[in-house]
Amino acid sequence: MTGARAAPREDTASWLPILTFHAVDHAPSVIAFPPALFRSALGELQGAGFRTLGLLDAAERVAKREGFPARSVVLTFDDGYRSVYETVLPALHEHGMTATVFVSAGTGRGDRFPSLCHREMLSWPEVREMHAAGLEIGAHTLAHPDLTRLPADRVRREILESKARIEEAIGAPVSSFAYPFGRFDDRSVSLVREHFRCACSDFLSVATHRSDPYLLPRVDAYYLRSPFLFAAVGARWFPWAVRLRNMPRQLRRRMGLWPS
Repeated sequence: MTGARAAPREDTASWLPILTFHAVDHAPSVIAFPPALFRSALGELQGAGFRTLGLLDAAERVAKREGFPARSVVLTFDDGYRSVYETVLPALHEHGMTATVFVSAGTGRGDRFPSLCHREMLSWPEVREMHAAGLEIGAHTLAHPDLTRLPADRVRREILESKARIEEAIGAPVSSFAYPFGRFDDRSVSLVREHFRCACSDFLSVATHRSDPYLLPRVDAYYLRSPFLFAAVGARWFPWAVRLRNMPRQLRRRMGLWPS
């Protein structure tokens, strides 16, 4: 009797790049990423056999200490700028990719979120359309404050009310969170662990099985603003390059020179 053939094993990688974008526009700003480069970068990734992995899937693999699908990348977008709807959504659709969009939900009653960094933000109809198109919508507080500088009751409100507002708007659970400015403390992390399945920090590194699902490291797209650098995302030496980038960054922060 011939035994059943074992299912082929999925090729796995020990690390995963989780990329952070903010606005995709031409403004001279550290949070801006050129639209043409973004579109060409997605094409390069697709041509090289990359696929996008959902953030929740990635976090679950981290929690289970599993490997990641080979040639995978996670795309995340912080704050909720309108350029994510206008530029990113059609580019993702064209290349069959997905992403997580962390929105600062605001406290007003209008359809469009309050402006950040002098940019137009998303509206609730646009958020609902992105969710219907398969993008994951995550919480990024109400007003984008530094949570470490707030009293406990305000920290709780910023985290939990943002989650509730988004869930009401899209009619689905919100399971991921990103700390504004990457800043967190024991209070905020404890609340997030209780009410979400994962969260992103601004630790500059790639994710591995040793990562904390509630302090997931990411690579800011600021460091990838050239075709060569973006193409290096899948290179074996990429994690080492990120670590080298992180050294002066941490030094500047210790000296109080890194932006809040």
